[in-house]
Amino acid sequence: MKAIEFKARMKNRLIRVPDNISSDLTEDKDIRVIVLLEEIENQEENDFRKISREQFLAGYSDSDSIYDSY
Repeated sequence: MKAIEFKARMKNRLIRVPDNISSDLTEDKDIRVIVLLEEIENQEENDFRKISREQFLAGYSDSDSIYDSY
């Protein structure tokens, strides 16, 4: 299997393959696509938010739902 790497930005849920690479891709070839997303710069802050959200929801019970309509 041959690996080809390029950077792209998704637009309208589509990823444009650069012209210099698209010549290697023909209609009858099977391909494997792996999408790698850039990590968010401040991972520590995101971890804190995730843990905070989990802890908050862990303390929520069904009886608290009476307050949801206010």
